[in-house]
Amino acid sequence: MAGKKGQKKRFWSDDEKRSICGQTTVPGVSVAQVARRHAMNANLIHNWLKDPRFAPEPAIDAVVDTDTGFLPVEIAGTVAVPIVDEEPQLSAAILADRVDITSSDGRRILVEGSTALSGVLALVEGLKA
Repeated sequence: MAGKKGQKKRFWSDDEKRSICGQTTVPGVSVAQVARRHAMNANLIHNWLKDPRFAPEPAIDAVVDTDTGFLPVEIAGTVAVPIVDEEPQLSAAILADRVDITSSDGRRILVEGSTALSGVLALVEGLKA
């Protein structure tokens, strides 16, 4: 695809490519943001990131967050669950050791220790009001 009339094709030196690719490693900065900053297409930066000459070195002191994440789960077989026609007992308390709730506005509720979920629900309802 040809460029617009009168525009010259831009040339990026290897040092500029390394510098631009390095900007993508900053936490919270996306490739698209870096591309807009340099008035270029993000696909070009993605191509440079695939090239080992320009790909940024991984940080040695990078901190890995081990508190959150998904763990692999394997299901060995099916388990038959009995169907109960009775309604559940409302008086039976459902307990949890830890409850972590994050609301859409960024507020976070963390309850640790053996806690009745009905109490946590009452707390959340009280905070809504």
